[in-house]
Amino acid sequence: MAEKPAAVGNKVGKCMLHNWVEERAMEDVDTQETRIQIQKHGHKGIITMDQESQMESVTTLRANFIPPKGPGVRLRGIRGELLEKHNAQRIREKVNAERNKPSPKTDFCSTTQRDFCVQGFVPLTPETTQVHDYKSDQAITFWSENCQRIQGATAVPSVKAPFRKSALFSTPISQRLDEMELPSDN
Repeated sequence: MAEKPAAVGNKVGKCMLHNWVEERAMEDVDTQETRIQIQKHGHKGIITMDQESQMESVTTLRANFIPPKGPGVRLRGIRGELLEKHNAQRIREKVNAERNKPSPKTDFCSTTQRDFCVQGFVPLTPETTQVHDYKSDQAITFWSENCQRIQGATAVPSVKAPFRKSALFSTPISQRLDEMELPSDN
């Protein structure tokens, strides 16, 4: 059976391929509307012929499944309800008291204030016993005080400056014998 082309009897516009049957069925409805109106608002009269009818406000779910209603009579006594409310209130207060414990008083005191700023302390600068020049004097450290106890170090040429450069460990023995004074082997 041969199908008619889509353009035959089509007043509205192009139809989908093999959809000319639907277009022909709508020819009677589409007589008074333009192509733009049909594309914007659709075909009128396809779903209902009464254009003034309103939509239903109740869905099928609400119409078929109505929630159950209570018996309309008190199921518990007044005393039981009041007892239940009172117990719930006591439990609520107990739980809130456990959760919201009062925070301890915060001590806004720094380490310096707590450890070094004692009441009645007056800082005194000690009297100097010698004149020191911080630019040229050797710094006093743990290692400068204990340089004689360090194992594996070269001999110290001067007690006042134990960590100055020394080439004694790489100086040939023949040159070291020519020196007048040998370093001590402490």
